[in-house]
Amino acid sequence: MSQSFRHPEILEIARRDGKVTVEGLAQHFGVTLQTIRRDLTELADAGRLERVHGGAVLPSGTINIGYEERRHLNNVGKASIARECAARIPDGISLFLNIGTSTEAVAQELLHHKDLMVVTNNMNVANILVANPDCEVLVTGGTLRRTDGGLIGTLATDSIRQFKFDLAVIGCSALDAEGDILDFDIQEVGVSRAILRHSRKTYLVADHSKFKRSAPARIASLAEVDLFVTDEPLSPALARSCESWNTGVVVARVERAEAG
Repeated sequence: MSQSFRHPEILEIARRDGKVTVEGLAQHFGVTLQTIRRDLTELADAGRLERVHGGAVLPSGTINIGYEERRHLNNVGKASIARECAARIPDGISLFLNIGTSTEAVAQELLHHKDLMVVTNNMNVANILVANPDCEVLVTGGTLRRTDGGLIGTLATDSIRQFKFDLAVIGCSALDAEGDILDFDIQEVGVSRAILRHSRKTYLVADHSKFKRSAPARIASLAEVDLFVTDEPLSPALARSCESWNTGVVVARVERAEAG
């Protein structure tokens, strides 16, 4: 396999697992350790990965990865999380869904729910829920972020303040070891904080890759959400913290394809 074909797959493995190792990649591709080291050096020079001892990790920083890349990142895990979340959303409530590919997956699982009023600042969520005739869809105002269909800024925040939602389902860009919920866009953070203040209950949906990333702006703590739905068990320390905060944790069962 040529280098041009290896690089995208190396990045996909890094996004899925948070880290790649020289030995693991050499075995995966059937090439030498020296070849993989050269690949990782080139990807690091291009800013796509950061070299660490024995391999590489996704780069930390202040810019989110592209929306299309996020859409395809851990699709299986996000779908499993969405099913678990949607199963805990009753019919006949007011619901807020915010920006993100995980909340879009939840919207897809709500197509057979009845008597919902869904408010969103995510144009993609609105377009998904058009297919459910038993769902009233309200879209906030705001500045359109063309990269992902999100509505952000003062108008979005002011719209949210007109409501008191029964439930909000939010996503995030990253989670740290202390349970802080993080994002890249400070305007989006302001919107997310308003959502938390104007919801009776809040669910966070985030797959395990969010623990392997960093973002500069803090939204809130897991202590401020009622339920966290993810696809891999938390660290023992964070699991204990969630228990002390009375934050419920659901680990979705993910059926992953066997590597062949």
